[in-house]
Amino acid sequence: MTDIQSTWGKGDTSPEARRVQYDLCRRMSLGQRLELAFDMCDTGRALAMAGLRMRHPEASEEQLQRLWARQHLGRELFERVYGAETHE
Repeated sequence: MTDIQSTWGKGDTSPEARRVQYDLCRRMSLGQRLELAFDMCDTGRALAMAGLRMRHPEASEEQLQRLWARQHLGRELFERVYGAETHE
């Protein structure tokens, strides 16, 4: 095992369950793995948006999208893409 691999799965997943997960992933086609990766990204974004909605219940969808972008792009890139925010 490489150094980075030895740190994977250090959560609540048992070694046997991790082996099953890896085996299933190895059997997937490249397209299936890519689809799974996109699905995980979509799930992560949905969870982040749900958290933003909880913290900002009054915010519009556009405002929530901007909040998400600011969190994920960082201030400098966010301001280059969306312009500097004048109210904060």
